[in-house]
Amino acid sequence: MSASGTTTGGRPAPSPGPVSSGPTPAPAGSGRTARRARAVAGVVLSLLLTLLGLLLVTFVIGRVMPIDPVLKVVGERATPAQYEAARQAMGLDKPILVQFVAYVGDVLRGDFGRSISTGHPVAEDLRRVFPATLELASIGTLIGVLIGVPLGVIAAARRGGWIDQVARVVALIGYSMPIFWLGLMGLLVFYGILGWVGGPGRQDIIYDGMVPNVTGLVLVDSLIAGDWGAFRDAFSHIILPASLLGYFSLAYISRMTRSFMLEQLSAEYITTARVKGLSERRVVWGHALRNIAVPLVTVIALSFGGLLEGSVLTEIIFSWPGIGSYITKTLLAGDMNAVLGGTVVVGVCFIALNALSDLLYKLLDPRSR
Repeated sequence: MSASGTTTGGRPAPSPGPVSSGPTPAPAGSGRTARRARAVAGVVLSLLLTLLGLLLVTFVIGRVMPIDPVLKVVGERATPAQYEAARQAMGLDKPILVQFVAYVGDVLRGDFGRSISTGHPVAEDLRRVFPATLELASIGTLIGVLIGVPLGVIAAARRGGWIDQVARVVALIGYSMPIFWLGLMGLLVFYGILGWVGGPGRQDIIYDGMVPNVTGLVLVDSLIAGDWGAFRDAFSHIILPASLLGYFSLAYISRMTRSFMLEQLSAEYITTARVKGLSERRVVWGHALRNIAVPLVTVIALSFGGLLEGSVLTEIIFSWPGIGSYITKTLLAGDMNAVLGGTVVVGVCFIALNALSDLLYKLLDPRSR
């Protein structure tokens, strides 16, 4: 019989190896990283699919519109041979799927074709007109936020009071009043009669071209150049159309803010805060308002996007050289390259704003992470 720890031949027995207890668990950080990677991949895939859907819609619109793009290029007096040559050069003789793939490739490269109206590449025209709309919509949204949010909060905190009634009337008028009528009345009163603001356009002709174009935003470029005369002139021109857009943004933001606040002020944690003796100011502005920040960000983003694409009538009334006015003029001229290019740019802005609001949603609300 062998002794303990030895074999029969007297040699020591090999020591047993470590006992396996199953696969080694992965570190907790790797699982968290994998979840974040999947979340990012899902967001990117969603954005790409949305962009592809936008391009598909604009491509279909360009094909079903009763406007012959070839005829717009060659003219009505072109011979059949010239017409066919232009059609082949534009790629319209190829299968529809090949045309769509080529269209997507061109758009991804920033090539929207050449505008028939201006003779310039559409991308160049859009770079010229988009800053004007961006500047106008940004100031309008800023006005809507600075007035609409406090108005909605106070209206909810004093429900049924005179401020609440004023806020509801303001929102009602903002939703129901035609914007072109308000624009015309504003020009008549504040420009024609009182002379408080500048007239149509971005600047008086005396300042046209005097400020170097750095950002395309006249107010910003005037500040960079230190030209206070040009800044005052640009501000006098933009304040009326921006206030008009800001009023419509204010009506929407104040109404949504009031609705969000009423829901929060009826919650149990607000009752608990009041029972603990917190001041009404701290309850409303410190607790309830902070808890509506997440949905309010989405509302503001959608309002900003709406002003970017919905300022067509305002730009036409005030002769504002923005993307809305550009799309309208080119549509009336049958310039589909310009129309589709402008539509894609506005759609991409909406997609970007939605993605930004989702990101802010996750940053402001830890529960959504």
